[in-house]
Amino acid sequence: MILFHFYQLNQLTRYIYIHIIFATRHEITGIITKVGSNVKNFKVGDRAAVGCLAAACMECEFCKDSQENYCDKIQFTYNGIFWDGSITYGGYSEMLVADYRFVVHVPENIAMDAAAPLLCAGITVFCPMKDNNLIDSPAKKRIGIVGLGGLGHVAVKFGKAFGHHVTVISTSPSKEKEAKELLGADEFILSTNAMQMQAGKRTLDFILDTVSAKHSLGPILELLKVNGTLSVVGAPEAPFELPSFPLIFGKRSVKGSMTGGMRETQEMMNVCGKYNITCNIEVIKPDQINEALDRLARNDVRYRFVIDIAGGARE
Repeated sequence: MILFHFYQLNQLTRYIYIHIIFATRHEITGIITKVGSNVKNFKVGDRAAVGCLAAACMECEFCKDSQENYCDKIQFTYNGIFWDGSITYGGYSEMLVADYRFVVHVPENIAMDAAAPLLCAGITVFCPMKDNNLIDSPAKKRIGIVGLGGLGHVAVKFGKAFGHHVTVISTSPSKEKEAKELLGADEFILSTNAMQMQAGKRTLDFILDTVSAKHSLGPILELLKVNGTLSVVGAPEAPFELPSFPLIFGKRSVKGSMTGGMRETQEMMNVCGKYNITCNIEVIKPDQINEALDRLARNDVRYRFVIDIAGGARE
């Protein structure tokens, strides 16, 4: 049994012990086995999940507004150096000790393995949609999703569940069939095809860019209507190319977004329960991790690997 501790033992009255069932490095689902005396809203036996966030100051303006992800003192679940000098190891363990304020409930109707990536991929694409009033909007919008990978495929599912017209924008012609037949996208634009990009100019109200490879935002901005918004959640190593004219002549906006706070994360999980949204995954055993990394480098996964930590459990 492996534990990682975020605070000294005498401070664990608000902590939860979770038996991990499925995980990636920072997307964890499991069953609660023990709760501290000051834990609220959780009990032994609950289906629980932990995402990217392990702790925050809980005193700044962002923490008080349940935007803990923007706290200057945020501590991450994986590969972080905690305030006491300890290192966080994420989901690579059998047990997890977590502050209950950074734990969410997993709806009973969604599978624990396919729910795990929602704790990063799901919340990352959910928040910009919420920020742009796409969740409960009475008007059907035309939205674009750039990239059809771990984040993009969940974004398509959210967009369709919320009743919008969804266009997938990709450099890969092979993704068109997946986008339309597997995920239900309404349209597909091959971004390397000048005619398709020209035909798509000024047709979209909102675009979510999930791509982490270097690319120019100029051609993507041209797809937006006047006053449209491009929200970026992908993080390329090299700076974006951002030409000024598509911004100026279209009165367009470019925004960024990073995961989400805990209130939003629970809201996202509840929405997934309501619409039965999960991630498309491939479950692997711990001894297959190196093989999975090799396949990931070749883009040979649809769309997320999840590690079966508990060995065959399907809670």
